[in-house]
Amino acid sequence: MLTRRSLLVNATALAVAAPRPSFAQEPAPTILKLRRRQIEVNGKPASLLGIERNGGVQGITTQVGDRFRVRVENELNEPSLIHWHGMTPPWRQDGVPFVSAPPIPPGGSADYDFPLTFGGTYWMHSHYGVQEQALMDAPLIILQPRAGEDRQDIVIRLNDFSFTPAKEIFAALKGRAKARPATQTLRASPMGATPMPAAAPDLNDVKYDAFLANERTLADPEIVKVENGGRLRLRIINGSAMTNFHVDLGALEGTLAAVDGHDVLPIRGQRFPIADAQRLDILLDLPKGAEAFPVLFVVEGEARRTGVILAPPGASVSRVAEMASEASAPLDLAFESQLRAAWPLTERKADRVHQIELTGDMARYIWSIDNVVWNGKTPSFPVKLGERVELVLTNRTMMSHPMHLHGHVFQVVEIDGRRLSGAMRDTMLVPPKTRVTIAFDANNPGLWAFHCHLLYHADAGMFSTVHYV
Repeated sequence: MLTRRSLLVNATALAVAAPRPSFAQEPAPTILKLRRRQIEVNGKPASLLGIERNGGVQGITTQVGDRFRVRVENELNEPSLIHWHGMTPPWRQDGVPFVSAPPIPPGGSADYDFPLTFGGTYWMHSHYGVQEQALMDAPLIILQPRAGEDRQDIVIRLNDFSFTPAKEIFAALKGRAKARPATQTLRASPMGATPMPAAAPDLNDVKYDAFLANERTLADPEIVKVENGGRLRLRIINGSAMTNFHVDLGALEGTLAAVDGHDVLPIRGQRFPIADAQRLDILLDLPKGAEAFPVLFVVEGEARRTGVILAPPGASVSRVAEMASEASAPLDLAFESQLRAAWPLTERKADRVHQIELTGDMARYIWSIDNVVWNGKTPSFPVKLGERVELVLTNRTMMSHPMHLHGHVFQVVEIDGRRLSGAMRDTMLVPPKTRVTIAFDANNPGLWAFHCHLLYHADAGMFSTVHYV
């Protein structure tokens, strides 16, 4: 099986020999423990993985100007490694097995120490095999001073959940795809699959048992206590393995203030798209009164949804149906094309342009970049320190691909031939048959993963690297 832990031979030798941070004679680091744990989903116990500190608290909240001083201790009976999604650490602290560092063995640990130079909403997750599907992820919030802002921070983490183990899901996708004629596309799940014409877009590979907001369904949602007329910042993290959502604020209207941790020019609205691995910061000013407000997340192309309830003192909380009145639309780039970076890259001609095709065959469940399936030795995209680099991403497939570049922040500068000063991001959705150009400054030397963030697409081969020459 081709997975994100596939070996890149020359990188492995460097990573194994790489020096690691030392905490001797310094204040103790934050300890993160990788553990197996249990939660309840739909009234049934579920065995999951977790990234925990202080006896069960998940995630880290810190601030700009501090150092990210963390020790990860692996208490699992299998190897693992954690990636700091959206951050720009030194290459060998990025947390990608056999690309930046070897995995942490059972009973082992790894240390991380790098400066936090910018703030925002980020997250951490396992980059080893398919552990991410078992909810091995957690928020990583970096607070930054904001003049005149006094808002309650509310972190909402989205996940897709299946009682079927991830390895079985992936085997089912591959096995059922092989059993189908090449003229058919597959909408697959471990329990069932529906063929559809090869020319039709496909949305959701896996039929999930539940969708979670802060690890709870709408049958028993998290009730978030807020002030009457409170001022809030929702930090929404799509930690799903395979699912895009529409954020539905219902009766409320919010202001989108940041995407992927980076400020955008404010946009008001009640619905916002969020692709797999992306994050949204939405500002809310609640009206006065003892009324509860659901914040919902509708699965792309479906009516199923999850959410949390914002409840001021004295509010009566009513049950919210787990099904919307109708299925949502597929995510496209109409909203993305409206986003403008508050702090864009300086204007500059690109020194290097890579034309990159996102390729694959849903019928055979093979995914690739430039028709090359990742095997640990596939060609990498070269860049040089100091260059302005543009990656022109053309999606030749009938599925969307949220493409994630490690170790850098990029700007969306073109959508289907139209230039723009778009959002600063680390994960960009490229819908079927579209072209998106992203630009970044090559300012962080190393060997960096570049891949589709849909877990089973990356494991099926849509994975590559960017390397400094």
